[in-house]
Amino acid sequence: MAKKRAAEPEEAKLRKKIVAKRTDHDNPKGDSALRSLRKRLKREQRKRRALAQRKKQAAGSKAAATASS
Repeated sequence: MAKKRAAEPEEAKLRKKIVAKRTDHDNPKGDSALRSLRKRLKREQRKRRALAQRKKQAAGSKAAATASS
């Protein structure tokens, strides 16, 4: 059985949590929970960018040829 995909990407969920946490807090710089959410968001962004870079690299010159024409 295939793994179910999330209805909403993890990155979007984290963004919503950060916005919600930031609005109901008077000192967002000192909040360790908010800091960990930001770190998780950055990790997800790195994963997404790395995947895009790997796909681009795997496509090789074929992708460059289609982009230029």
